[in-house]
Amino acid sequence: MAETESTTAQDSATAETEPHQTQAQSQIDETAAKLNNLTLRIWPPTQRTRDAVINRLVETLSSQSVLSKRYGTIPGDEASSLAKSIEEEAFSVAGAAFSPDDDGIEILQMYSKEISKRMLDTVKSRAATAAAADAPSATEAANGEEVSSSSVKAEA
Repeated sequence: MAETESTTAQDSATAETEPHQTQAQSQIDETAAKLNNLTLRIWPPTQRTRDAVINRLVETLSSQSVLSKRYGTIPGDEASSLAKSIEEEAFSVAGAAFSPDDDGIEILQMYSKEISKRMLDTVKSRAATAAAADAPSATEAANGEEVSSSSVKAEA
């Protein structure tokens, strides 16, 4: 009789476990099917990501960095407006090259390169403009030479 009770207990335990195993297996199968249909797209970036890029650009442009040592720092509000335009232009260029069939990795790389290129172009241009404003113009230098030579002639 003990064997019968033991066998019955095993049968009932197996009967109780089978629905749980079947249910667990069906959940696993459903999850696997969902994952097979899942596509990871990294383009376009979320607005939160774009805002983080802009904030990082502002920080890079307006604080001490390798870039600012060579080209100078930019005041915060000007850096903010420049960062927004740099990011928007880079986003537009990269977005124009996007194809729905892509996973977005190449486009994200293009976006990143465009940001770097535009940031460098911006600081170089700004530094050149500032240097030109600080240096006397060719006309002023030429006029200065004329004044000097005429004053030398007048003294003679």
